[in-house]
Amino acid sequence: MSLPITRKSDFGLIGLAVMGQNLVLNVESRGFQVSVFNRTTATTDEFVAAHSDKKLVGAHTLVDFVQSLATPRKIQIMVKAGGPVDTVIEQLIPLLDQGDIIIDGGNSLYTDTERRDAYLSEKGLRFIGAGVSGGEEGARKGPSIMPGGPLSTWDVMKPIFESISAKVDGEPCVTHIGPGGAGHYVKMIHNGIEYG
Repeated sequence: MSLPITRKSDFGLIGLAVMGQNLVLNVESRGFQVSVFNRTTATTDEFVAAHSDKKLVGAHTLVDFVQSLATPRKIQIMVKAGGPVDTVIEQLIPLLDQGDIIIDGGNSLYTDTERRDAYLSEKGLRFIGAGVSGGEEGARKGPSIMPGGPLSTWDVMKPIFESISAKVDGEPCVTHIGPGGAGHYVKMIHNGIEYG
């Protein structure tokens, strides 16, 4: 039985691979209604059906996805780094309003994040490049999050990011790293240490 949806979603996520699914369940478990989109509609339908007791809104089109979100829209992209991120951003731009926020939660190269931040800023959109650490389990139970971008955009995202992040001694494992690609730069260093 699906929960009745009577309001716009607080947060949206594009890309329902394992990390995306677990992050959605984490966000929803903190009291936020979440809209989801995956380019393969069967994946969206199966995920929402498997979690029909959750506050989830599945969308089959990006238009429906964007329209399901409260403003300013907060949209996290969890797709493969590189070209796929740019493709999703280009598809979103004509659907968004000034002040809406796009978050790249993948392992993007920090220079790509710098480029995307400048490009979206020119269009009146806000962008955060956020490294997410902790793997599948962290995404579900609480990752370490490394957001970079404008401080004013961090201020909007802070309540959601702090609620979903891991906690150490009661303190959230997330803080504003700095402008532009700072978050993805720190995630790159983290990955070099962890996997190097």
